Amino acid sequence: MSGVKKLRVDLHRSTNVVYQAHHVSRNKRGQVVGTRGGFRGCTIWLTGLSGAGKTTISFALEEYLVSNAIPCYSLDGDNIRHGLNKNLGFTAEDREENIRRVAEVAKLFADAGLVCVTSFISPYSKDREEAKKIHTKAGLPFFEVFIHAPLEVCESRDVKGLYKRARAGEIKGFTGIDSEYERPENPDLVLKTGELSVDECLHQVLELLQEQNIVPSEVMEELHELYVPENKLNLAISEANTIPAISITKLDLQWVQILAEGWASPLKGFMREREFLQVLHFGNLLDGGAINLTVPIVLPVSTEIKEKLDGCAAIALEYQGSRVAVLRNAEFYEHRKEERCARQWGTTCPQHPYIKMVMEGGDWLVGGELEVLERIKWNDGLDQYRLTPHELKQKFKDMKADAVFAFQLRNPVHNGHALLMKDTKRRLLERGYKNPVLLLHPLGGWTKDDDVPLAWRMKQHAALMEDHVLDPASTIIAIFPSPMMYAGPTEVQWHCRARMVAGANFYIVGRDPAGMPHPETKKDLYEASHGAKVLTMAPGLTSVEIIPFRVAAYNKTKKRMDFFNPEKRDDFEFISGTKMRNMARNGENPPDGFMAPAAWKVLVEYYASTHKNE
Repeated sequence: MSGVKKLRVDLHRSTNVVYQAHHVSRNKRGQVVGTRGGFRGCTIWLTGLSGAGKTTISFALEEYLVSNAIPCYSLDGDNIRHGLNKNLGFTAEDREENIRRVAEVAKLFADAGLVCVTSFISPYSKDREEAKKIHTKAGLPFFEVFIHAPLEVCESRDVKGLYKRARAGEIKGFTGIDSEYERPENPDLVLKTGELSVDECLHQVLELLQEQNIVPSEVMEELHELYVPENKLNLAISEANTIPAISITKLDLQWVQILAEGWASPLKGFMREREFLQVLHFGNLLDGGAINLTVPIVLPVSTEIKEKLDGCAAIALEYQGSRVAVLRNAEFYEHRKEERCARQWGTTCPQHPYIKMVMEGGDWLVGGELEVLERIKWNDGLDQYRLTPHELKQKFKDMKADAVFAFQLRNPVHNGHALLMKDTKRRLLERGYKNPVLLLHPLGGWTKDDDVPLAWRMKQHAALMEDHVLDPASTIIAIFPSPMMYAGPTEVQWHCRARMVAGANFYIVGRDPAGMPHPETKKDLYEASHGAKVLTMAPGLTSVEIIPFRVAAYNKTKKRMDFFNPEKRDDFEFISGTKMRNMARNGENPPDGFMAPAAWKVLVEYYASTHKNE
């Protein structure tokens, strides 16, 4: 008697067992499993030939859902046969029992509130139908997804060499060669993996889960660009030229660009009071699910403007005489500046450069839906680097990136930064990623007067690329259009989330990110390690993995930047930003290996130009 038949006899003999109902309801379980709330238990059954892409899609879906705070577990065919089903072979009976066991296990995962993804060839329709019945009887959603790739495509991907061995007669009963695969007649979804990328397949599965109310809409991370459609542009421009207008500053226009390009999605315009209060007090937008957003994106106006325009259905925003956007259904509310600064910066010091602008700004804020007439251009020779989130995502897709790690900076890059970026790439390759891409993403909005200007920083970054300090083939340099607020751990969450919106799934965080010395005491305004610590705990940033900044210093023995080793402290020299700037101002050369010579030359030229201007 086979092991399977014996098992079935034993199962039939088990007549003295009674199913025990759980005391914990699925609704209650859904409240505590994950951080999004709601019961989401279901099974997504991926079926298809070996090499069709079941495991790839299963693991990609698992990674995506877990990173978005939705518990998920992938049951892989090979993995299950290493443990639970290691006593089963590939006869028809064993395959039937293999699928029955997996279906029962998947049901338990789903009943626990997890999204369970199974990736099994499961060649027989009756076995898949039985798996579905097991879930239907338990009142659990079951989605059959056919991973459809032609046999020749599967054979061309034959990573394990199984098709070759089956063709040679070394493996008998191999599905697709000498054993039939029964295609699903009415699957919930068909994924043509010979034509679609992994990301495209993933998006289709997520759309299915959203339609079935398994995942909330915000998990799709949709970008909301606020530009007027081309077919309505002429009408919008005509309207903008006839309605009342508010004259905005360069800083305001930078925030218009942020909103228009979708960096602050799902915001539809400058914050209304409800959104402002949510961000100020909770660091999240709360309507439609908690979404991390820690900095107020607001438009200050004077009392005179408020009294003149309150009640207007539409207001134009004008910059240097040109109408750039229309603000609809405007809502005016008090700009409580001291309270805002205390919460956003943790200080109300009037010498803080951004706080100074807040305090000198309007006493009212105006929020409303924004319709931006045309793409914001600065005509400074750098617009080609100002890629929108949509454009960056397309770039990553064109480069076939399977991981994107972002590095935010507002300073010149030295070889210590380069060391960290190279080390991050190395670690991602070791984790199994094939083509990690670096997004070198300098901040391009307003910065304080003593920071190196954007044009000089971009020139310095270009010199690094020309010297191949960073690999041009796997690096994208683009400009992040946000102003700099110097708000420490509060602001660094905004920096991280914006890159997440643009498609990054790894984020390198440095020492004292978005920090500066206190204008009066000259001590660090924020504790240097808090930015990195806060990012690892921040709600709503789970789809991006934080890579803490490893301390690098100049190794005098090796004559290059190296990760600091406390046991060999005497071998290292810490070259501070102040010391670096002083050397550049004085036209001195740093130690060999500190910075690429061409990049250093750019810095020397910049400080020479400031000295000449002075």
